[in-house]
Amino acid sequence: MGDFDPGLFRATLSRFCTGVVVATGCLDGVPAGFAAQSFSSLSLDPPLVALFPAKSSTSWPRLRDSGSFCINILSASQKPVCDVFAKTGIDKFAELDWHAGVTGSPVLEGVLAYVDCDLEVEHDAGDHTIAVGRVRDVRTLVDGVLPLLFFQGSYGAFSATAN
Repeated sequence: MGDFDPGLFRATLSRFCTGVVVATGCLDGVPAGFAAQSFSSLSLDPPLVALFPAKSSTSWPRLRDSGSFCINILSASQKPVCDVFAKTGIDKFAELDWHAGVTGSPVLEGVLAYVDCDLEVEHDAGDHTIAVGRVRDVRTLVDGVLPLLFFQGSYGAFSATAN
């Protein structure tokens, strides 16, 4: 089979379109968060989701220590929000409106929907962590708006066409 090519692996997986979310939490009254495209529903019964933060994340430890996190599903017009949450060393919440969800984690204004969770368990997974969240609250906030997507290294939207 030959040597494994990480560049080919990355290029191949870039063909898989993913949604873009901002994971948020609040520890000792201070909000934290990061942008992610590695998120998935996991189970309906019990209601579980999976988030896959990089081990290099400086925000994930704050969410972990809070014991909960909220997944904010971004709309296509919220690329600037994604850009803010992709940065480190800044106050990511300074220019954003938000309110605390049932877990105390920030729910960002203008998101398509959110999934508010208690952290159930974490698993080691190479250069990432698998964080399983038990869903405590979900809401769809905006209808008829396209989601922000990540595909082949770029952000954007797609439009469904009629069959």
